[in-house]
Amino acid sequence: MRGREFLEKLGFVDPKLVEEAGRRPRRARRRLWLGAAAAVLVLAFTASALLWPRGSGETPDPMGGVEAVALAAYPEMAPYPDENAFAGEDGAFDSDGFMEVFRAWRESQQAQLEQGADYAGSLSDFYAAALPVFLTGEEGENRVFSPLNVYFALGMLAELTDGESRGQILDLLGQEDMESLRSQAAALWNASYCDDGATVTILASSLWLREEVPFIQETLDTLAETYYASTYRGDLGSEAVNEALRAWINEQTGGLLEDQAADLTLDPDTVLALAATICYRTKWANEFREENTAPGTFHAPDGDVTCDFLHQSGTDTYYWGDRFSAIGRWLDDGGTMWFLLPDEGVSPEELLAGGEAAAFFLAGRDWEQSKRLIVNQALPKFDIAGEADLMEGLRALGVTDVFDSGRADFSPMTEAYEGIYVSQVKHAARVAIDEEGVTAAAYTVMDAAGSDMPPEEEVDFVADRPFLFAVTGPSGQLLFAGVVNQPV
Repeated sequence: MRGREFLEKLGFVDPKLVEEAGRRPRRARRRLWLGAAAAVLVLAFTASALLWPRGSGETPDPMGGVEAVALAAYPEMAPYPDENAFAGEDGAFDSDGFMEVFRAWRESQQAQLEQGADYAGSLSDFYAAALPVFLTGEEGENRVFSPLNVYFALGMLAELTDGESRGQILDLLGQEDMESLRSQAAALWNASYCDDGATVTILASSLWLREEVPFIQETLDTLAETYYASTYRGDLGSEAVNEALRAWINEQTGGLLEDQAADLTLDPDTVLALAATICYRTKWANEFREENTAPGTFHAPDGDVTCDFLHQSGTDTYYWGDRFSAIGRWLDDGGTMWFLLPDEGVSPEELLAGGEAAAFFLAGRDWEQSKRLIVNQALPKFDIAGEADLMEGLRALGVTDVFDSGRADFSPMTEAYEGIYVSQVKHAARVAIDEEGVTAAAYTVMDAAGSDMPPEEEVDFVADRPFLFAVTGPSGQLLFAGVVNQPV
């Protein structure tokens, strides 16, 4: 008897991961890497005037041009058991051995997930405000970003600032003070983290310091303890450090953004830079059959295009609103990828501007207008990428002082250096889906269904025109969101 069959006979299925209406039990996960998502947010800071000459000495280090001041140590997690390791040559299955390892894995996973429950809800206002700002503005283009990744980068930025600069960030993130922000960030980090050999969700952070500028150690300690941030020092803006930063980003995102990061550089006047990444790897809980994939027509804004559509039919929950329909596909880590299809004549931008898209993604399976039906799904395979500057978006959300050299307050980071301000904010992202799962990545750089009821038994959900999507993790956090206008 295999591990999956053994667990099903025991009824060993976590009720939190089973939909009330009768979701199928999760399959035992193979160690094969079938789906991924990643994002990175990098903030770089420039000073309005240079107060120190560059250092003349070179510090040897393992990453070429930088010195590792501190390296983050991630929590240890029990590995997910490999079923094949418990199968004998005679076909017998060591159920006792499997269960021992499985229970250790399950306890480790639950300990991580339970740490974010008290703080997840307070992010709703931030997500609702950020989605229309960062997903609109380029009519007809594909767009994608990671709300949770942006949250963590802004949290780290709050640690580096003070006064009104910090207050504006706290207001955007919905926190009254730094203690509540740190509690929330720590809980969300741990609730999101998973590295068990079957699923990976790692939020990585780093701080890059100009080698001759003194910095306050207490701030570095807080970043390490709360955000698991490693710290590096070097000649910021030099090619050696630029290569090291790109290498760090590519390592943390599994190389998914190698093309986007290829031209990433820091200005020679950069005083410090901040980077935050999220790498997320999982697969569909119920994969699409490759033999059911067939070409079809996608009605893009610039004209019809032909692309491959993934097809699957079965009992599922169908959701609808006044101007859209939606479905959610379970991911093997307990998360969900949502597909929101605007009604004919309604654009994704209209749903974002009206707040319906954010309201649905945040409600998820608690959305009231839903029904269990036979849903015939047709989703286009897509691989989309895009780049954007988030500076104006952050200004629109109320974070303004950090971009002004005369108003930005970075005293918690260094008291000796004046005129530090955020001089660039770049974000790049990529998301793809196929029969096996989801692949996505993103980075940001800052320098310094209609209103009618669905049919009774069966409905077609054909995403053959521009639509929105979101990926939520097992703790319910909004990891990625985007708009697909051109699947190919």
